[in-house]
Amino acid sequence: MVDYSITPLSPEAHLFQVDLSIQSPDPEGQRVSLPAWIPGSYMIRDFARNIVTLTAESNGKRVNGEKLDKQTWRFDKCGGPLRVSYQVYAWDLSVRGAHLDTTHGFFNGTSVFLKVHGQEDKACLVDIHRPAGETYDDWRLATSMTSCGAQHHDFGLYGARNYQDLIDHPVEMGNFTHATFDVSGVPHEVVVTGKHYSDMGRICADLEKICAQHIQLFGELPEMERYLFLVMAVGDGYGGLEHRNSTSLICKRDDLPQRRVSEMSDGYRQFLGLCSHEYFHLWNVKRIRPLKLMQADLDREAYTSLLWFFEGVTSYYDDLALVRSGCIEQSSYLELLAKTVTRVYRGDGRLKQSVAESSFDAWTKFYKQDENAPNAIVSYYTKGALIALLLDQIIRRESKGSQSLDDVMRALWDQYGRRDVGLRESEIEQVIETVSGINLKDFFDTAVRGCEDLDLAPALEQLGIGFRLRPNRGASDQGGLRALEKDKDEHSPRLVLGVATRTDGKDVVVTNVFDHGAAQLVGIAAGDVLIAIDGLRVTEANMDNLIARAINGAPIEVLAFRRDEMMRFSVTPLPAVANTCELWLKEGVDEQALCRRRAWLSNSQEAV
Repeated sequence: MVDYSITPLSPEAHLFQVDLSIQSPDPEGQRVSLPAWIPGSYMIRDFARNIVTLTAESNGKRVNGEKLDKQTWRFDKCGGPLRVSYQVYAWDLSVRGAHLDTTHGFFNGTSVFLKVHGQEDKACLVDIHRPAGETYDDWRLATSMTSCGAQHHDFGLYGARNYQDLIDHPVEMGNFTHATFDVSGVPHEVVVTGKHYSDMGRICADLEKICAQHIQLFGELPEMERYLFLVMAVGDGYGGLEHRNSTSLICKRDDLPQRRVSEMSDGYRQFLGLCSHEYFHLWNVKRIRPLKLMQADLDREAYTSLLWFFEGVTSYYDDLALVRSGCIEQSSYLELLAKTVTRVYRGDGRLKQSVAESSFDAWTKFYKQDENAPNAIVSYYTKGALIALLLDQIIRRESKGSQSLDDVMRALWDQYGRRDVGLRESEIEQVIETVSGINLKDFFDTAVRGCEDLDLAPALEQLGIGFRLRPNRGASDQGGLRALEKDKDEHSPRLVLGVATRTDGKDVVVTNVFDHGAAQLVGIAAGDVLIAIDGLRVTEANMDNLIARAINGAPIEVLAFRRDEMMRFSVTPLPAVANTCELWLKEGVDEQALCRRRAWLSNSQEAV
């Protein structure tokens, strides 16, 4: 047994105190280390940098140690139990790290629990303490970790089977809102931290339908005592991280549904999609997983070319579950799908990097995006979702509706997830071909290992869904649903500089310069502060109109600051490219197409 004790020592200073007791330390000298990254987020984060102090003692005597690298310590030989005491600075308000202040505490095990080398497979016992002082008497605790005597939602003793289990159960403490619902006989809890005014009953009712939909797809819920949604409501934020029996989420408080408001807002739809995504990971990533991630050592990168499947397929099913469960209408789902297509087409990086390469390079490119990212990389989330869509439709078409990607996911669960067997890099494609009975090598060569645009229109056409790419109509235009096929935009494309911008006070700052655009051709760069166009001051509100005044083919004068130097550019705006997706339900389609659409969006088995 490896014993840990963790106390919010000073919420005001954001410090956790952790004490680690090793009953039988290595007689040659004990090594301990903190992970460099957290599973599910593929970036080296060097959590050990937040350790402020670290000491060790045995039988009341100090034990000397040395730091071997950025995250590993080795302590001298000692005859009895070794006690390591350290403080962790916790000021990362995200789903990946640790955060502590006078309003709440949150931590992932990867941020606070040192690994005991050579004893990773031993059971762990964790004593989680309440902060000292009357101010914190009403604090409660939420975690999916197994209780070893602690009352539900209380501080005390918790346990884990081994170190990997220990770091897979985030902990929230403080004053939070709590609600429960049951799915397949398993309690599901929703805990919301932060000021909010949400309708917890509606959240639970919708999540119950979404969770049930995912369970229906796989045929069963993985074995667990309960599942926990940990939600942090903030003014502005978005993100999620999957765990074995829980998920950590951060969202805008305004995205949560308000009491006595029944309509589906865009923000609430996005929140449900996020919950759906992380819940699908219960199977896809947490149990059906690449062998390379299964065997990963958290002190260094673990490279796999399969994130397009594990994140992309999950991104396909997250929104699909919303419509299949009845939480949103078909038209709403098409709007979401069109926005996904738009995000893929908005960057030329899709023509330079395959999703297999994007998966492999997640550590250095996708998770470390810079101002050139749209021109250099493709998202394995968004393009992976479109690949999953095409793959699903190919299987449905070739099997005349008797099989789908759903059958592939069930096979992966039966053969790998339930048995806890990792997938080798080539096995995903083999399983898909075996289940479907289709030779898909050319498809995978093109869609997964190639950089060509996906041929989406024919796949959607067979479902009675129209597809069109058009120029965007403004900075806020992300594509979406066209109400009717006849509602076409016949106007000439608007003129653009080919940049993305943000506002900094009253300044308009260039954030991205897109390949082959007018701005790139004259040397405008990311970080430039746009001042004036043709003698008129640029603001976020008037920028499009100032550019639109240009006569097609005639240059305009753009003034900008680069660092503290005035720059003058003569720019000829170019027509906006067709990279914005519109989808619509086509009129007058035949019954066969309607049948295919119903089978897809309702998860039913209809022969087509």
